[in-house]
Amino acid sequence: MELFKAMSDKAYEAVHFFHDAETGLRAIIAIHDTTFGPALGGARALSTYANEEAALVDALRLARGMTYKAALAGLPLGGGKSVIMLPKTPFDRAALFTAFGRAIESIGGRYITAEDSGTSTEDMDSIRRGTSHVVGLAKSRGGSGDPSPFTAFGVLRGIQAVAKFSLGRSDLEGLKVSILGVGHVGFPLARLLKEQGAELWVADINDESVRRAQDELGAKAVPTSDLPGLDVDVFAPCALGGSINDQTLPMLRCKAVVGSANNQLLEERHGVELQKRGIVYAPDYLVNAGGLINVALEVDGYDEKKSRELCSAIYDTMYMILERAKAEGSRPEVVADRIVEERLASAKKAKAIA
Repeated sequence: MELFKAMSDKAYEAVHFFHDAETGLRAIIAIHDTTFGPALGGARALSTYANEEAALVDALRLARGMTYKAALAGLPLGGGKSVIMLPKTPFDRAALFTAFGRAIESIGGRYITAEDSGTSTEDMDSIRRGTSHVVGLAKSRGGSGDPSPFTAFGVLRGIQAVAKFSLGRSDLEGLKVSILGVGHVGFPLARLLKEQGAELWVADINDESVRRAQDELGAKAVPTSDLPGLDVDVFAPCALGGSINDQTLPMLRCKAVVGSANNQLLEERHGVELQKRGIVYAPDYLVNAGGLINVALEVDGYDEKKSRELCSAIYDTMYMILERAKAEGSRPEVVADRIVEERLASAKKAKAIA
């Protein structure tokens, strides 16, 4: 990868690489944009990256998504993301994440981390030993706790908006929903949908997660390879990104794609193809913003009621974008991108004048 070209093409501000020999830490922090404030984005910790370039690509894609997510949600924050390439051999997890906290501290407040795939509130507590620039701490330490339920609630509100505008549904009773990934976000989303009367089909690489959804929610289990081909109203990708790709897209028989995963479209052209097939796509960074909204409120003093109100407003933003997309003959993700880019351009112009 030509790193500076990649940064220039999508206007990244900085990429930081960190290594700590004692703990085995290998981490990348990508800062996309700090126009509205410090870059906030979770720490993704995986042992499955094929190589450093794969980790870098993930960090860059996710960081840019966080800029758009924060800007569309109206938060006074920029976008960044970190990825940690976990050692494949036994290691001291608390020590590694404390070392990562020291790495964050060295950036001087331009990046704030939080929980993401492969990390937990306990990891955030370890990071806190090395830096104050971390949110999503355990409630016992004055934080907001696990942000996953708020992410799930925001996705539910996105589904409700799509169901109302595009499917002509005043409620979700009998709505057929397939969920790819029933982990930290997918399971609470499934539970919320069940409470609304939806019918559920689920798939996950973790058999225990699938059994839990079956036992507690009455969901029907489907192999992960078959789930995209189900004839349902809504397909909800709630695992890792890139679930809408050349292999899965021809299989889709859903009416809409609304899920919590980041970067669901492997490439922009897959959004074009969804529109051609008459499938509504809810911009992922809009509907999955609930977790970010929740932890962001820790920066100036956490208020759970306010968090829920802001997450609920995802419905209004989603509905507005669907209206504009229909009026303009455009795609929802194109409209959402344009709104963000207009906000960023206006803010940068105001800063330049000041």
